[in-house]
Amino acid sequence: MRVVIIGPAYPLRGGLATYNERLARAFRDAGDEVRLVTFSLQYPSFLFPGQTQFSTEKAPQDLPIEVSINSVSPVSWWRVGNRLRREKPDLIVFRFWLPFMGPALGTIARLISRNRHTRIVAITDNVIPHEKRPGDRPLTRYFLSACHGFVTMSRSVLADLRRLHFNQPARYQPHPLYDNFGPLKPKSEALKALNLSADFQYILFFGFIRAYKGLDLLLEAFADARLSALPVKLIIAGEFYEPAAPYDALIQQYKLEERLVLATDFIPNERVADYFCAADLVVQPYKNATQSGVSQIAYHFERPMLVTDVGGLSELIPDGEVGYVTKAQPKAIADALVDFYQNQREQQFTAGVREQKKQFSWGEMITALKAVAN
Repeated sequence: MRVVIIGPAYPLRGGLATYNERLARAFRDAGDEVRLVTFSLQYPSFLFPGQTQFSTEKAPQDLPIEVSINSVSPVSWWRVGNRLRREKPDLIVFRFWLPFMGPALGTIARLISRNRHTRIVAITDNVIPHEKRPGDRPLTRYFLSACHGFVTMSRSVLADLRRLHFNQPARYQPHPLYDNFGPLKPKSEALKALNLSADFQYILFFGFIRAYKGLDLLLEAFADARLSALPVKLIIAGEFYEPAAPYDALIQQYKLEERLVLATDFIPNERVADYFCAADLVVQPYKNATQSGVSQIAYHFERPMLVTDVGGLSELIPDGEVGYVTKAQPKAIADALVDFYQNQREQQFTAGVREQKKQFSWGEMITALKAVAN
C-alpha cells in the first residue's frame, strides 16, 4: 500500500514524533511505501508549555518526512489536503491526541476523502482529553466524523468513542514496544553514565510533568518513613509542563532534597536507556490516563512497573506479575514500594516483564490499522 502518516515527526520532538517515526518503519518492514507529513507549526508558542518544540538530534536519514502543516493556517490545510487528494494514497493514518488539532486535521481529512479512493484512519490517543477546555467536543467531533476507522491503544478510549456515538470500525490494539531507544545495558553501566552512586537503589518517574501524572502523589508516598529508612532514591526525569513551585514546596515540606535525583529537562532519545536501565522500578502514579508510552519503554528495557488503576494503564500491567497496580493514593503507592524492596521483588517481576513484552508487536499495530480501513 501507499501510506501517509500525518502527525508529529522530526524536527518536532517528543513521544508522538518518536512513535510515528517507528510506525513508519513498521509499515516499511511490512512492504508498504510510506512517508510522514508533519507540522511546520504544531502549537503557537504561547500555547506550548515546554522549553522548545524542536529536536536537537540529527534528522532520521531513513524516512521521508514532509514539513508542511501549520496548525493555525487554513491555507496550509487546503494545500496539504488538496495535494494528497490528487496523489490518492491508499491509506492515510492520522495521529489524534488533542481537540486543538481537530480543525486542521479534520479539514485535511475531508479534502482527501473527495478522491473516493483513500481510506482514512486515526490512532486516537484520547477523544476526551485529560485537561478539559471549552470547545473540546465539537473540535473532536469535527475530526472524528471525517475518519473511516479508528485504532485505540486503551479500551477506555474505545469506550469513549462509542459513548460519543462514533460507529465506524474501531479496534483496540495495545501500544507497541518502544524498541528504538537502543539495547538494554547493565545497571552498573547506566549508573556510571548518569554519575549515580551504586550505594543506592533507584525508582524512576519519567516523562513530561503535568498535573494529571501524579508526581505530587509519588512525592508524598516517598516521604513515608519506611522508605526513608531504605537506601533508595527517586529519579525525576522529564521537563516541567507546568509551574514547578508546588512540587518544590512538597520536596521542602517533606525534606526530600537529598533523596531525589532531579533531571527536569527534556531527556533526549540517546539518554533514555540510561535512566530506565539505572532504575529498579518505573512508577506511573497518574491521576487519570488512557495509555502510556512510558510503560512500553519500561517493557523494552525489562523494568518492573508500578501504575495506578486509572484509564487503560492497568490493562498492560498484570498486578503481581510485572509489578503493581495500586490506587492513586500516596499510602497505596508507598505500601507497594515498601513491598518491592523489603521482599526483593525485582528479579521476580523482571521475569514477568520478559514474558509479557512478547505480545506488543508493531506488526500487530499495522494489521489493526489496515483492518479498520476496509
